[in-house]
Amino acid sequence: MIRLLGQSDSLLNQFMAEIRDAEIQRDSLRFRNNLERIGEIFAYEISKELAYKEKEVATTLGIASVPVLTQYPVLATILRAGLPFHQGFLNFYDRSANAFVSAYRMAHKDGTFSMSIEYASSTSIDGKVLIICDTMVASGSSMLHTYKELLTRGKPSHVHIATILASMEGVNNLKKSLPKKNVTIWVGNVDEELTAQLFLVPGLGDAGDLAFGEKT
Repeated sequence: MIRLLGQSDSLLNQFMAEIRDAEIQRDSLRFRNNLERIGEIFAYEISKELAYKEKEVATTLGIASVPVLTQYPVLATILRAGLPFHQGFLNFYDRSANAFVSAYRMAHKDGTFSMSIEYASSTSIDGKVLIICDTMVASGSSMLHTYKELLTRGKPSHVHIATILASMEGVNNLKKSLPKKNVTIWVGNVDEELTAQLFLVPGLGDAGDLAFGEKT
């Protein structure tokens, strides 16, 4: 199942416009803050799909019955570009356990790419809701490798894949490769073009560099 959040008018699209804007991108603090705010919007939308239970809360005047989360999801992200987006989720799911994966993409002389996992740290996800967030999905390879790595830590009850921008090729790859049941893909916007160097067009550039500075 795919949920495209940017297809209806909301404040999300204002933040999406700003992270794409080459002039605004020069302010790395604002860029990170916008990724974080988008993460909060995604967290709120995904929260509508989670399980709740009634809890009695004592006020100064009586007892209120309020639905609260049955279980906080496990939050996972891909280093390093995913960190500000992940922080937006953590702002809302402030009691969640977290997982971090370093997925490395290597370019070869023949123009092809290969993916490997260099580092992964995660709590058990067995029987839990898992949210995997990353700023962008190009070919989908990083997300799929991360998904497979995390599933070595247990069998989640449901997996939510969240990305701000994705290529059409990447979305189709996720749809083809991920299970049809118990996986929901959440996307802000979809860009049609993906270059041979795996850049989305119009895209926004290298999110990691824009957030944290150029790597050498």
